[in-house]
This record gives sequence, structure tokens and C-alpha cells, in this order.
Amino acid sequence: MFSELLVLYLLFFRMGAVTFGGGYAMLPILRREIVQNHQWMSEEDIMDYYALSQGLPGIIAINVSVFIGYRRRGIPGGVASAFGMVSPCIIIISLIAFFLSNFQDNPYVRSALAAISVCVTALILDAVISMWKKGVKDLLGIVICFAMLGLSLFTGISPILLVIVCALIGIVAQSIRRARSIEGGDAK
Repeated sequence: MFSELLVLYLLFFRMGAVTFGGGYAMLPILRREIVQNHQWMSEEDIMDYYALSQGLPGIIAINVSVFIGYRRRGIPGGVASAFGMVSPCIIIISLIAFFLSNFQDNPYVRSALAAISVCVTALILDAVISMWKKGVKDLLGIVICFAMLGLSLFTGISPILLVIVCALIGIVAQSIRRARSIEGGDAK
């Protein structure tokens, strides 16, 4: 058990060390490591964890790491994964605070961060395309996606409320589909 906890810690430590830009930027790495390399779960499971993590308080990357760790090894796995995800941040921030007094004014640092933000944009775009392929399966999904995008961009509605509304829409849509399926089965 300890060896798998160490694997979880180190896996999320590596992800935390290279994931600039938050939880969405880590999605391609997470897919490769969790789904392809370790085969611990499916892409649909990862997407479900992302969706759930959006509606919960806290940082998406840490929430997702806790879900994955918990699924693998219960509470110790969730703790190991969370510590793995936050450890690089704590180390990097501590080093920056200790060694660089004028960090934000350093032109090399500014240039590096500008280049990293371009990379993060590409990683987030990859995550969006992947989530689109896995999550948008029919006309209702397309309508919900663009409606929520519009509400998100042009109103001040809380993203948490949008996630809750989408969950309710999904439940109602599934209930209607199930009722129609039962009615169609009875008619035959």
C-alpha cells in the first residue's frame, strides 16, 4: 500500500511541478498518466471528476487529484495525491520568496511567464476540445454548452450556479428520455 501511495504522491508532484495555469492545463498530462500509462480509470471518469470539481470549493487541480487518489487508495490516497499536487507550489514559492527580492521586475522572469501563458492557452484549448468530444453528445448538449458559454461570458452569474443548473437539466433530460423509453416499450 505504501508503494502505491508514493506512486500517487510522485505522480501528482510531477504534475504539480509542470502545471502552470490551473486544473485545465493539467488535463492532457492527467489523461496520459492516469488513463493511458497507468490505466487506473477511463477518460469519462476524469471528465466526471473535473465537472464535479468545478462545483466544489477549492482549486480544481487539487480536487481532481484528491478524487483520483481516493479512488485508488481511499483517504490515504486522496491525502497523498493532494500533497503531491501542492508540494511543488510550496517549494517554488518558498524559493522565489527567499532568493528573488525583485522577482516580478526581472525581465527574464517576465519573458518566461509570458511564454508559459502561451503554452497554458494551448493546453487549456486541448482540454476544451477533449471535454467537448467526451461531453457534448447530442443537440441538447450543444445547446447547453453554448447557452452556458453565453451566460458565463456576458453575465455575472456564478459558475457554481451554472454547473448546478446544468446538472438539473441533465437529470430532467434523462428522466424524460427514460419515460419516453418506457412509454415506447409499453406501446409495442
